[in-house]
Amino acid sequence: MDATTRSVSLDDGRVLEVRTSGPEDGIALVFHHGTPGSATPLRALERAAQARGLRLVSFSRPGYGGSSRRSGRRIVDVVADTAAVLEALGVERCLVAGWSGGGPHALACAARLEQVSAALVVAGVGPYGADGLDFLAGMGEDNLVEFGAALEGEERLRDHLVLAAAAMSQSTGSDVKAALESLLAEADRGVLTGEVADDLASMFTEAVAGGVEGWLDDDLAFTAPWGFSLEEISCPTSIWQGEADLMVPLSHGRFLAGAVPGADVHLEADEGHLSIVVGAVEAMLDHLLRAGT
Repeated sequence: MDATTRSVSLDDGRVLEVRTSGPEDGIALVFHHGTPGSATPLRALERAAQARGLRLVSFSRPGYGGSSRRSGRRIVDVVADTAAVLEALGVERCLVAGWSGGGPHALACAARLEQVSAALVVAGVGPYGADGLDFLAGMGEDNLVEFGAALEGEERLRDHLVLAAAAMSQSTGSDVKAALESLLAEADRGVLTGEVADDLASMFTEAVAGGVEGWLDDDLAFTAPWGFSLEEISCPTSIWQGEADLMVPLSHGRFLAGAVPGADVHLEADEGHLSIVVGAVEAMLDHLLRAGT
């Protein structure tokens, strides 16, 4: 697929690695990647976006890939970065979407970025410490260990992530299923082959190529106040969640469904964290387009 990667310079001296594909005059879809992740999306998402004439815009969050770190960043800080990317690309209106760890970042843009027409959150992480959400309940073992380390502080989390990244930086598609075993619902195991496995391996490799700072700062941001209220969201927002998800459990989707004003909610039986994207990406984008245009 034809794609362009560039660096966008920010006023504070940082740079963001930005990737675009699709027609320049198409409706812009800003996609916020998962954790860990990078600007390069799943090819299934990119094909679905291009089939709908969308201009897919993604960028590696600070500390990932070719993007400079922003130590101590909060979820809400993604709004200014996204605004800078849109300005650099000459985009005046956009749709936003976020998968997994990208979910809170898409919600921040829905709340605070005036250019957003509609938002999509797929298996998005809920806010730690919120009334009515047991953040860790239902997560697979690897996530319990990871977030447990995050709650102990940056030093403990860094030690954990450095070990995880060492294996991840050399992973191939055939390694991914074994590496994620404790986090995979049955539906996820079924789709984690071929192209999907290869895409995730590439995404993970790009994410940690320069170190673990992006991953570390994501985890710390998830377990701290986000810096905005979900009640601020006024644009059409859809929440999609697999009921069998072991990475971001159903309780997170249910919480967001109740907390985001007027949310259009899709809780998909038997779907997991990966399978819902692979199987429902076209339906999700169709809903997003109808809501935002």
